[in-house]
Amino acid sequence: MKYYIIAGEASGDLHGSNLIKALIVKDQNAEIRCWGGDLMQAAGGILAKHYKEIAFMGFLEVILNLFTIFKNIRFCKKDIAEFKPDVLIFIDYSGFNLQIAKWAKVNNFTTNYYISPQIWASREGRIEKIKRDIDAMYVILPFEKEFYEKHDFPVHFVGHPLLDAVANRSKINEKDFRIANALKSEKPIIALLPGSRKQEVQKMLTLMLSVVNDFSNYEFVIAGAPSLDHTFYAAFLKNPNVSFVSNKTYDLLSIAEAALVTSGTATLETAIFKVPQVVCYKANWISYQIAKRIITLDYISLVNLILKKEVVKELIQDDLTTKNLKSELHKILEGSYRDEQLKSYTELEKILGGEGASANAAELIVTNA
Repeated sequence: MKYYIIAGEASGDLHGSNLIKALIVKDQNAEIRCWGGDLMQAAGGILAKHYKEIAFMGFLEVILNLFTIFKNIRFCKKDIAEFKPDVLIFIDYSGFNLQIAKWAKVNNFTTNYYISPQIWASREGRIEKIKRDIDAMYVILPFEKEFYEKHDFPVHFVGHPLLDAVANRSKINEKDFRIANALKSEKPIIALLPGSRKQEVQKMLTLMLSVVNDFSNYEFVIAGAPSLDHTFYAAFLKNPNVSFVSNKTYDLLSIAEAALVTSGTATLETAIFKVPQVVCYKANWISYQIAKRIITLDYISLVNLILKKEVVKELIQDDLTTKNLKSELHKILEGSYRDEQLKSYTELEKILGGEGASANAAELIVTNA
């Protein structure tokens, strides 16, 4: 069969690549065309558009790039029509994907959604579009199944693909890793995960690095995103206690003592690696004011949302200061607060349901096509 997959971010590229591998196992005649990144291409997908060309963060950034977004939508529709897939698979990236899904349904394409839009967080009314335009939904968070069924839209809970991604990674030797990446000392590591888009990385790294001089017994290591060149990070590497690794986030987390993490998928990745963390989020003023009025959640990190309690500290907008970062980082480096986080991470992993999400989703997609 022919599959057309659309992912618009680095995390979507990771999960899309594992889905592609699973689809090829289930369907040896699979032809796969995709929007994604290097990982999806390496897994066997023919890349129609790289996510680096389409990733915009925040309401203001979207507005400023509307012309490019509409151009991409037109190209995507044309590309799908020419490829004539048996199945369309959307991975998160809801603003774009729901636009394509509406057109696809009218044009009689089979529509599957893997990794649900976070309509449980904001704009719940989008459920009507999903019920109208999506044939099958495969969710990765346990509370999402209950949410959709409340709206009379049955979905499949397949487990979380991060468990697969972490389990399938090659193990590293810490000493070799330090040498290969020119880390500057043998000090314990504090990982900095500032995000994957230029706007957020610039904002978050400046704040994260403001505490470096207060923790001289640790080495701070920036996890560089695959979507950004090494030269972009050069301005942040002037402190001798700060190092950098590119596209090696999992290896870095596997040896880190603690982490400062921009809110998003990375908070869950950090928890799966059993690394105590402080969650950080700061948007431009306009984007934050809009988000504050439409997001209905008690928490912003997936760790807290899944466990339904505050396990990791969230420093949001005006609370994200050097003083607060310093205080919270001290708490997770030693003592009972650190121990409680680690204990809660074990509970979290049990709730996520174990490995096999990609294979489960692929089985259902191929069987129901």
